[in-house]
Amino acid sequence: MASPSLLTTLLILLVGVLCARFAAGPLARWAVPAILLELGLGFILGNTVLPFAAVAPLEGLTQLGVLALFFQVGLEVRGDLLTSRRGSILRVVALSVLAPLIAYWPLRFGFGMAPATTFLCLAVLCATGTGVTLRVLGQRQALQSPSGRLLVGVSVLDDLPAIALLGVASALAGGNLAAQGSAAQGGMAFGSMVLGLLLAWLSWLAVDRWAAVPRPTAGPLSILLLLIGCAWVGEASGLTSLLGALWAGVLLARLEPPAQPLREVLVLLAEVFLPLYFISVGMRLPASSLLEPRAWTLAAFLVVVALLCKLVCGLGVSAADRRAGVDPWVVAFGLIPRGLPGLVFATTALARGLIDTVQFGALLIMVTVTTVVGLLLLEHRLSQVPQTSGLRS
Repeated sequence: MASPSLLTTLLILLVGVLCARFAAGPLARWAVPAILLELGLGFILGNTVLPFAAVAPLEGLTQLGVLALFFQVGLEVRGDLLTSRRGSILRVVALSVLAPLIAYWPLRFGFGMAPATTFLCLAVLCATGTGVTLRVLGQRQALQSPSGRLLVGVSVLDDLPAIALLGVASALAGGNLAAQGSAAQGGMAFGSMVLGLLLAWLSWLAVDRWAAVPRPTAGPLSILLLLIGCAWVGEASGLTSLLGALWAGVLLARLEPPAQPLREVLVLLAEVFLPLYFISVGMRLPASSLLEPRAWTLAAFLVVVALLCKLVCGLGVSAADRRAGVDPWVVAFGLIPRGLPGLVFATTALARGLIDTVQFGALLIMVTVTTVVGLLLLEHRLSQVPQTSGLRS
């Protein structure tokens, strides 16, 4: 059977996105976000009429939406982010990052994982898909509530340590590959990472100097070059393109406040290309990997750890916060969904050879279960205690 043409492949993907968007409305009451429908549709397409090899030429295009999204996260990392409830935000973030680390030894020795693979799983466990959570809060008109504002602050900072763990996993994998080759290759891998960090530091100093010089406002082409350039440096240095895209947003936010037209362009990129990315993620998963008992055993362990380590985050809400209207259960439930970051980390790891298809399937199961369960628990809590969760504006 001949492979479909590029235009045929793109048409099938766009029709699939449209079908998923139409189905998302009726299924919203069951806390099923559109990304899970797109993921499932990709799984069906990839194992029937459209193998992932047909989408491979479009892989760079689909990743553009992900890079734009992490660029947006970097834009929100500002100095005034912690002016409100600084202690609470830092406590919750610390618990969210430290709690999953208890799973290192069970994953490392219980499941026989290499160190790089173990750190990758910890990165997915640390991640928080608060995009879907904030959407639920917005629909409930609770985004500006005390609980909602706390979640916004936590969501921006929470994925930074997770991205750092992903970078550690990538660096360890590069070191392992180099060790299997030669000492020169090992030195090159380490040197690339050091060079990437050095370029990040130099860019920070350059932005400080450039901000003091009168200049025209950065145009779309300059911003796109900044985004792609930083993402390329992050990938070339072994620190992942996601970290580079996030750093590009940090630099631009430090240079000048992003204008509304820029935000609209980034939202458009995410809306158009992210669904294609989710479908391509589902297409990467062969059905045979889900028939492996090892996949379901690992998925069950990851789900339990994922739920427990986010429930612990409710302890970061102090008594003073509760008196101010912050509900600890709303905060804990809002952090459970892994959503987009979990999918991105798992897919990046599969592409870099950090995990196999069985481990990839287990991670996708965990991301799916935590996203649905977290949203259901959050919806129930918001309807149950509107006053204590601070729903009044």
